[in-house]
Amino acid sequence: MTAGAAPLDAGFLHALLIIADESGESEELCLSPAKLAFLLLYLHQTFMEAVEYLLCPWAKLYLQSLGTPGAMANLNVTVVGPPGYARDIGKKGTDTDITFYNIKKGENTITLMEPTRYPERLAPFFYSASMAHFAIIVVEMIDHVFGEAVLMLDCCGVEKGIIVLRNFIVSEQVAPLIAGTVVENYNFVEDDPIMIRGKLIQEVTSFSPLDPGQCKEGSVPLDHYFNVKGVGTVILGSVSQGVIRKHDRLRVLPGEDIAIVRSIQKHDDTYDWAVKGERVGMALKGVDAEALDRGYVLTSDESLRVDSRIDVDAELIRFWPTPINKGMVLHMGHWMQFVPCRVESTNIDDDWRRPRLSLTSEKPIIHPPLSRMVLIHLDGGKLRVVGTAKPV
Repeated sequence: MTAGAAPLDAGFLHALLIIADESGESEELCLSPAKLAFLLLYLHQTFMEAVEYLLCPWAKLYLQSLGTPGAMANLNVTVVGPPGYARDIGKKGTDTDITFYNIKKGENTITLMEPTRYPERLAPFFYSASMAHFAIIVVEMIDHVFGEAVLMLDCCGVEKGIIVLRNFIVSEQVAPLIAGTVVENYNFVEDDPIMIRGKLIQEVTSFSPLDPGQCKEGSVPLDHYFNVKGVGTVILGSVSQGVIRKHDRLRVLPGEDIAIVRSIQKHDDTYDWAVKGERVGMALKGVDAEALDRGYVLTSDESLRVDSRIDVDAELIRFWPTPINKGMVLHMGHWMQFVPCRVESTNIDDDWRRPRLSLTSEKPIIHPPLSRMVLIHLDGGKLRVVGTAKPV
């Protein structure tokens, strides 16, 4: 049986056999229940096509409602709140400048990410927000930290989430502050870890993973990397686009190295592939951990750009007080990169909040041609999120 595909359980097969037997079609096909079960197992990779010919319409509808065997959905969740808030929701995993917590329910998984030492350090929050499909915001005080979190989630495009209110704060106080951002679509929920866990499980159940058969290329930005005795180089990251398969030859950007994928793990289970949004650990051949760095990208996508000088069309947040000037030092955030850059020139037409900027950086930034980046000004005091930018 192919790694990565979950076997059909006995109850599932039993249901199929009952449906086929009641329809009478198994007798017409001259297939005993045992032979039918064996055939289904053997054809589990393409069994939906076999169902169309072998089973009654009821069985086909039942199987379609369950989805493809081995299909796995992963929900990445950024958690903005007091340190350790997610420990009562998931099981603690990797703990560095981002603390990961994990939930596994059947074939579906949830990865919660807490930015360590935020708000002192903004980079970990950007990393977690850039990987997230969903957000949890715990509001203990309405202050500039809450406002910055709302702006970061809006710039990163995290469109789904929940808001937990504490210290007698009510939704009427928060609503005007999140209007016009993605956060205005979040739901207010009680401060109950069990209920929140259930909400996340419900969310991942409705989440449709990318079909690996529909993709040929993929990319994984690295967030952790190390050597494992007897295994070699191992990296951790989230698939940012497309699909990664075992035995893929991947470029290591920036640079010229080629890494071969020896194995793929998702939440401690071995698979032959991983798709966009899934968190993976991969054993590699052909590259040493010492040659890697956070933000490097493993990719089979030839269209990725590696730029030390880049022109972008920027869109500044409505709260940003002044135009961007030549000589300013900003940070560009994209995937797992948080790169300092200098403004070499600005070009402003009618609206100073929509300038075209020419930026240079010591470290090249790796990105797809039509990507969206976040601009940050670490010396901005209480307002550090500047806006977004798209390459031209």
